Amino acid sequence: MTAQDSPTGLRDRLVAAGVELLALEGVHALTLREIARQAGVSHGAPRRYFATHAELLAAIARHGFGELADVLGLRGPDAATGVHGPAEARTRLDRLARDYLAFAADRPGMFELMFRHDVLEGSGAGLRDTSLPLFDALTRLVAEVHPPTGPDGPDPTAVAAALWANLHGLAQLRAWGSLGLAAGTDALGPVLRAALDAHLGPEPR
Repeated sequence: MTAQDSPTGLRDRLVAAGVELLALEGVHALTLREIARQAGVSHGAPRRYFATHAELLAAIARHGFGELADVLGLRGPDAATGVHGPAEARTRLDRLARDYLAFAADRPGMFELMFRHDVLEGSGAGLRDTSLPLFDALTRLVAEVHPPTGPDGPDPTAVAAALWANLHGLAQLRAWGSLGLAAGTDALGPVLRAALDAHLGPEPR
């Protein structure tokens, strides 16, 4: 048996096949039969390595979160450390926002799957172990820009959640072709700048 034909190798082939299908055809193509065909295995093979369809989809989504962590430079528990002051944190958040939107535009199928909790729920794949560290890193950067100042000050977690929701909405509206209708322009820069300023305050000059 070759490494590719081992249980781990076949699991990896099925995940890789799903990643490729997402890029080619989108989330709707991710049936067990299509993933098996793309991987070059029998249509019953996925059930031997993934107990449910949701578990296989979650493994594909986990791959996507790994890719996103790399794109954002947030791989590992210390990804958001080493930032010196609000200005540097704000610069990193600006870059992170642009990279997040670029990821969404470059990998629309993967981006959709990663946040389809209605599809992934109950997979038992521990996706939160992969996704929540990214949000924690975002929150730490926001806290550098807006340090907690007491019970009446801005909560960095709430600000980070609002910023993420805003970025995700921008990505989705742009994908649907709706952003330009509301903003009067297809240029993302001014809208993104307004969103960042609304959540983080004007960029230090």
